[in-house]
Amino acid sequence: MKRISALYKTVLAGSAAAILLAGCSSDPAGMSGNAQTSGENKENRTLKMMTGVVGGKTPEEMALFENEIERLTGIKASINKPASDYDQKLMAAIGSGEKFDLLQISKASMNTFIDQGILTPLTEQINESPVLSDPSIIPENEWQQVATPDGQIYGVFSKFQGGTMPIVRQDWLDKLGLEAPVTLDDYYKVLKAFKELDPDGNQVDDTYGLTTAGMYELQGIFSAAGLKQRYVEQDGKLTVPYASDAAIGVYEFLNKLYEEGILDPNFATNDTAQMRNLFLSDRVGMITYWDAWVGMLNNTRLQEDPDTDFEAKALPGIADANGKHMLRRGDPDVWVIPVNAEHPQTAFEFLEWWHSEEGIVLSSLGILNHDYIVKDGEYELTDIGKEHGSDHGAPFWYNTNVQAPFGKLPGVQEAQDLVMQYADLELTPANWADAEKVIQHYSFKAIMGELPADQAVQTMRDELIRQKLMDDLR
Repeated sequence: MKRISALYKTVLAGSAAAILLAGCSSDPAGMSGNAQTSGENKENRTLKMMTGVVGGKTPEEMALFENEIERLTGIKASINKPASDYDQKLMAAIGSGEKFDLLQISKASMNTFIDQGILTPLTEQINESPVLSDPSIIPENEWQQVATPDGQIYGVFSKFQGGTMPIVRQDWLDKLGLEAPVTLDDYYKVLKAFKELDPDGNQVDDTYGLTTAGMYELQGIFSAAGLKQRYVEQDGKLTVPYASDAAIGVYEFLNKLYEEGILDPNFATNDTAQMRNLFLSDRVGMITYWDAWVGMLNNTRLQEDPDTDFEAKALPGIADANGKHMLRRGDPDVWVIPVNAEHPQTAFEFLEWWHSEEGIVLSSLGILNHDYIVKDGEYELTDIGKEHGSDHGAPFWYNTNVQAPFGKLPGVQEAQDLVMQYADLELTPANWADAEKVIQHYSFKAIMGELPADQAVQTMRDELIRQKLMDDLR
């Protein structure tokens, strides 16, 4: 792991790192002059936070969310939640000299920030926390996901992160009398039927078998060759499975779907919203996405029409020659405390509260008397709450002492069971984004027939090696 870090370490914009570090006081705890005694919090109980998904859905609702945090905790929170391009706006904010008490970031971003020395290590506080050290709240083995090679922990989970998989229109399978596909040949027959047999019943040739958002989450299809989406380590060297000869047959399969009009021709330019909309509007029978979205897709159609036949269902992906499935579990999102945070103790107090029942209700159901009401001791969603699908940043959580008030949305539990059975984490060095650009470029050429699959794979591999994004195994 140390070798990987050295090979793939990326550098934040110099000005961003310099400005952030310049904001640190000489106080090793980063308390910015706030006296701390015997673990008591003597700080002003305020927090400045930046998040990608936590909070209200609109600026107006964000104000309600901030008020709810204050009502429940006494902490006055200010949350910056950009509408798009979160990573870029986070870096711009840090680079401009803004200070934050809490950041919600991906594991990959956390690793980059750790390399730059701009995050507060939380290992000791977590070990001493009666909340975060409780395995019924966060299982002990889950901390391994975010621990550094030397055992330090810099981030606390913001939610339970699931995994990705193919998601099929089960109602279309039922209508056409088809079984859920398992093998590569099964998938071809099902996807072809979705294209040709009018599964939406409108007597118009307007459906596709499969669409994606580019190469996003095709792990369940490359499972046919037993290939992981990201890096694997082989004899101490790093390689990219999608750039191996074993991937050629999968690219040829995808090219066949593309040439026969079974794969949506706009797959390469779709974003995830366009992909989901095609699925929801009866234009495509299969997408590749997150387990949580199985429930949200079903919930969306149920809200539109309680009598709908629509049913999204998760699949374990394509079995390899040995009958094994390989799905991807997502890198966790975490809360981190920068070393120049002005209220680090209040920030950690918030992290403990976030994993309590009150914190979970807010991060899932939402805001009292806005997303839900309590009537005779029972939760009841408002129309707005139903639209929000019990997701204000943490639709799923670790704390086994807190049960979902309304159960999970239809299909989610089955999808999560597949993740826990077949998925594991990927190896994501800091410059995975650079490698991903090369992989996507040549994958598109293979799928769209601009290069033969074997040539596209060879060129992809050569380019990754040339840019020092993977090791040469020859």
